[in-house]
Amino acid sequence: QVQLVESGGGLVRPGGSLRLSCAASGFTWDYYAIAWFRQAPGKERERVQCISLSDGSTDYADFMSGRFTISGDHGRNTVYLQMNSLKEEDTAVYYCAAGIFFYGSNCRDTEYNYWGQGTQVTVSS
Repeated sequence: QVQLVESGGGLVRPGGSLRLSCAASGFTWDYYAIAWFRQAPGKERERVQCISLSDGSTDYADFMSGRFTISGDHGRNTVYLQMNSLKEEDTAVYYCAAGIFFYGSNCRDTEYNYWGQGTQVTVSS
């Protein structure tokens, strides 16, 4: 049974940083991709970044402009999202999700079927 548990959200001032964690269990690490999504009030959910756990290849949404970085630690079965230079518009509930990754594809094309409960990130002065 795939389980994903997010942590690390909170309140931060504009320009600050946070690191989100997604603790994963119940699946074979190398067969999956994990993505971070976010959803702000009144807005649609959007994908932030994703990573193939087998080869570490990543893909990020164009609006990220390099401020966020996704990484995976197989030893800890955890995927991280390092968020720097946070802006008020980054305020949202952040979710991690997992899906089976097909070798040679891009993680942006993965179908994400397993979801965590989300963690709130609030950027405000």
